Amino acid sequence: MPLKVGIPRALLYYYYYPMWRVFFQELGAEVVLSQPSNKGLLANGLKNAVDEVCLPVKLAYGHVLDLAGKSDLLFLPRMVSIGRREYICPKFLGFPDMIRRIKGLPKLIDTNINLYKSSMEIYRAAHEVGKLFSGSSYKIWMAFLRSVKAHNQYCKLLQMGLMPTEAMAILEDRVENLPLPEPEDSFKVALIGHPYNIYDTYINMNIIKRLKEMGASIVTAEFLPDHAVNCASRCLPKKLFWTLGQRMAGAAFNYMKRPDVAGLVHIAAFGCGPDSMTGELIERSARSNGVPFLNITLDEHTGEAGLLTRLEAFMDMLRWRKAGAISM
Repeated sequence: MPLKVGIPRALLYYYYYPMWRVFFQELGAEVVLSQPSNKGLLANGLKNAVDEVCLPVKLAYGHVLDLAGKSDLLFLPRMVSIGRREYICPKFLGFPDMIRRIKGLPKLIDTNINLYKSSMEIYRAAHEVGKLFSGSSYKIWMAFLRSVKAHNQYCKLLQMGLMPTEAMAILEDRVENLPLPEPEDSFKVALIGHPYNIYDTYINMNIIKRLKEMGASIVTAEFLPDHAVNCASRCLPKKLFWTLGQRMAGAAFNYMKRPDVAGLVHIAAFGCGPDSMTGELIERSARSNGVPFLNITLDEHTGEAGLLTRLEAFMDMLRWRKAGAISM
């Protein structure tokens, strides 16, 4: 009977799940996902998480607890760095240790992933994890190569304008209907933020669907190739330490220069230190470029009515601006 590996639908799930899924399946494991985010998961996370962490980490607690009793192993890699001379959020680094204090969970796979000095470190991490499932270095290597191929295919689908759930469905051959093209008269709005804030429909109260219903066509950082993001981020006087913040800023600066993008919406989590600074940099740049900008901060107390009011006002402003009634 294959080992069951639990993966929470939280944090870097929206970046790397296709890669992780293929790697474990190629090694003969069964991948088990936590259920989609919901009120019960968040309530459980709030009850067990420390007060100081941000909302996405509190929700991640709930996802991890949901996998208790469903899996033999829990995949929570210790993400230190996923890019040369850059770091990931400190909460990600300490998340496995925060989770370990909870009793009754499956054994953790908390392999250290640190690409700060060399991207070759990923091979060591893959081999370390692979040894739990196979004694064959060749089999582990082939599983890793196939997982990288799946990740590259996933990124290409995102750059074609698909949302992560749509791209994942295509890679898993469970597509029923491809998304319809956006109406020609829609306003293109750049949604800027971490993937776990943008794509988790519960945590953000389905903001993408809401904006589309109001006449917006959504673009995100994941729609852009890495070279475009990196090139745009060079306008900063100094490179940011945080990979995700660097990507957010680069995407925002790229979209600000595009005449087809009507405005930017930045989604941040309350209590996120890097977001507070990155968001300020983006907002200042938007002001200086005359680009409409809306900042939304999420926490466990954010109300749906208030969010809808702000989105409606923002979309009304874009329409008035297009009609020439107001100028920035």
